[in-house]
Amino acid sequence: MPLIDDLIASAEYPDAIVNDVRVGVTWTAVVSEHCGLAKTYGIPVAHKVRIRDAGNMIGKKAIDLAEYAKSWNQVEASIGVAALNSMIGPKGSLEGNGLKLFKEKAIGKHAVMVGRFPISIEEISASAKEFWILELNPAIVNPEGRVLPVTAAPTVLSTADVVAVTGSTLINQSLEYFLSLCKQAFTIVLGPSTPMLDVLYDYGANVIAGTEVLRPEGVLAVLSQGGGRIHPRTFGDDIQFRMMRASDQD
Repeated sequence: MPLIDDLIASAEYPDAIVNDVRVGVTWTAVVSEHCGLAKTYGIPVAHKVRIRDAGNMIGKKAIDLAEYAKSWNQVEASIGVAALNSMIGPKGSLEGNGLKLFKEKAIGKHAVMVGRFPISIEEISASAKEFWILELNPAIVNPEGRVLPVTAAPTVLSTADVVAVTGSTLINQSLEYFLSLCKQAFTIVLGPSTPMLDVLYDYGANVIAGTEVLRPEGVLAVLSQGGGRIHPRTFGDDIQFRMMRASDQD
């Protein structure tokens, strides 16, 4: 798992101690130096499935909890990615979120979205030369509606001009795979699970778009009570979106 190893090795606060862990229905949060978020995968959990050190995570080093990102237990992996994000300080501009940039870049292009984002399929389809969504959840797959299974990734991504990949693919260990297929595409990794680290540029990302938690107590309260989409309508001024571009390094 080279990508996960490289991300953990790049954590800015490796000595940070975990102060809080919340596994909500939709989102997971870990608070150490900062409040890190990750999509909660693996819900519902079978009764016999155990989460390592459940009830004893507070007080651990966040970098040790980040190792959970390598777990094939998806709840553990969600905790691990949130722990990783809790060790990363705010960076990037406040110019907006990655979905807006994707819509702009998709005009007249072959555009692909890995993961079903809250965006108008009709709007993108009308402006793009070609548009497809790759989705892991078979219940969402609908070829007539532009949604294909992830097994179509090698074919669809090989000819893409613009790709948006959800950062939550890091949780199910597929982000590195998808980035490897986007050789010729302008690629945006986005969403609250996205680690805001330059390492992602080395694996093919052109833009990294994530979420900064400004007031952890507010965010923890909402996600602990089943709060859904990470959006100002839900979380108000407790969050803001940030964006980094590989070109900014030049």
